[in-house]
Amino acid sequence: MSNNSQVATLAGGCFWCLEAVYEEVSGVEKIVSGYSGGHVDNPTYEAVCSETTGHAEAVQITFDPEKVSYKSILDIFFSIHDPTTLNRQGNDIGSQYRSAIFFHDDKQEEIAEDFIQKIDSEGDMNDPVVTEVIPAPAFYPAEEYHQQYYRRNQWQGYCQIVISPKLAKFRKQFIPPKS
Repeated sequence: MSNNSQVATLAGGCFWCLEAVYEEVSGVEKIVSGYSGGHVDNPTYEAVCSETTGHAEAVQITFDPEKVSYKSILDIFFSIHDPTTLNRQGNDIGSQYRSAIFFHDDKQEEIAEDFIQKIDSEGDMNDPVVTEVIPAPAFYPAEEYHQQYYRRNQWQGYCQIVISPKLAKFRKQFIPPKS
């Protein structure tokens, strides 16, 4: 990892989806799927899914800002999930699937707030953005079987139906075709 590494913590539905996309972003050094934004220490997947811990499924992204900016990280984030649905992403329903940006410093907060204001003012979305922008609380890594889930389970139904289309959309929008 670079000496200038920064961390972004994002929740935008299923952490498997976010992880699969950000693994392909140049400048991203490490991604950990986990839980953030709740009131219970060391939650389990089952507890988070019960909606009793207050956590969201999230990813913690370590990145080199010389290679990819925080703004670019957010640009990708807002393009691969629906930030206008409260506690839902597609068929994934519950507060653990909420949209949230857990900022790590004042600059990240400012960039996130400006980004949301710009999206809302441009009117590209049919509804207002409901993404929470809050200080980064404790982050708890998810169980090992959740890490690099898509990479290890591409054949699985959820991966094919939900994650693969998000990856295709990301690649089309953010990865230039090879000449």
